Amino acid sequence: MTWPQAIRQFQGYLLLEKSLSPNSVEAYVRDATKLHQFLLGEGVPARPEQVTTRLLRDFLATLQGLGLGATSQARTLSGLKAFFSFMIMEDLIALDPTDTLEAPKTGRHLPDTLSYPEVETLLGAVDLSTDEGLRARALLEVLYSSGLRVSELCELKLSNIAAEQGFVKVLGKGNKERLVPVGREALKHLNFYLRGVRGHLDVKPGAEDHVFLSQRGRPLSRITVFTTLKKLAAQAGLRKTISPHTLRHSFATHLIEGGADLRAVQEMLGHASITTTEIYTHLDRDYLRQVITEFHPRS
Repeated sequence: MTWPQAIRQFQGYLLLEKSLSPNSVEAYVRDATKLHQFLLGEGVPARPEQVTTRLLRDFLATLQGLGLGATSQARTLSGLKAFFSFMIMEDLIALDPTDTLEAPKTGRHLPDTLSYPEVETLLGAVDLSTDEGLRARALLEVLYSSGLRVSELCELKLSNIAAEQGFVKVLGKGNKERLVPVGREALKHLNFYLRGVRGHLDVKPGAEDHVFLSQRGRPLSRITVFTTLKKLAAQAGLRKTISPHTLRHSFATHLIEGGADLRAVQEMLGHASITTTEIYTHLDRDYLRQVITEFHPRS
């Protein structure tokens, strides 16, 4: 079978049997076409059924040499795997030449991190003369002090704040509870909000135990938190893309840079690896409190 015939049949299979979107079909077809063009350019008269693993490795190495990123390489390989899987299904080849090929590691892109001066600039942009400002300062302080996820912040309960002990109990991913230290500055501004704003709201049924509420007395939404941060970042003149996760990542980064034990930070972040990997030991509350006190800039 010639390359044009194989690619045409592959395209029909993707459209009619797999019901993929036109954009996905175009991408898969483009991957197979790239391989064909590479073989032509190398003077290799290989038909689709004659492609070997070695030829595919040469093709991927060429893409890398041209500066194609790991993510793009991985996506191209995914398209080729789909193409040769189709060839197997149609009994056009007996062995899949992509079987032993692994996609390059794409890595994880961490969000922007704020330096401590940038955190102070962001906090300083809050107008504490307004109810909205008092709430914004409190939620920012809690996010940065304890490294909470935005969902954990929105679901934070009054009954789960142990101010005297300096802890809050949060419900994380997989409905797993954990105790997280909270700094003095965060508790101070949280108290300002609770006494000065929340205590005067008409709290709606079902929201009685929620810490952060909207002006109408309903649980604060994630969108409101995102919007608040975006607005404050603009007012502060910060050009970075700032989200609640930026503060969570900054919390962890500043602790580690300050010398905190990585295991303690992972415990406070509520990463699943702490509970599923045996190399991590459970850390007692006193030690976690000590880590915050010693290494967090706003403890």
